[in-house]
Amino acid sequence: MTELLGFTPVDLGAAALVGLVVLLVLRGQLVPRRQLEDVRADKDRQIEDLRTERDTWRQAHAVSEEARREAQDQAGELLEMSRTAGYFFNALPRPSSLEVSADAGTDQQAATPPPA
Repeated sequence: MTELLGFTPVDLGAAALVGLVVLLVLRGQLVPRRQLEDVRADKDRQIEDLRTERDTWRQAHAVSEEARREAQDQAGELLEMSRTAGYFFNALPRPSSLEVSADAGTDQQAATPPPA
């Protein structure tokens, strides 16, 4: 067999494999199954929390939109009522010749208090 830096591939095989595993463990790329399952469970909890928060926001948005629609409908009704009231007041006769003057049968003297 061919030598590589003074070692044969058979001599390096087991040692290289053990060294590779140790290197992967030290770098954090190879973790125990229990740690992997803990990380997955934590991520699943985070995802569930986000889904719950998303659903809460959706419900709040639906309630807000319903309240907005109701307020918009009420504003439309009030606008229609004000238009009707405007038409009504415009249709009333205007008192042009029935103006009351200040001297038409009223006493212009200041009131005096009765004697004590």
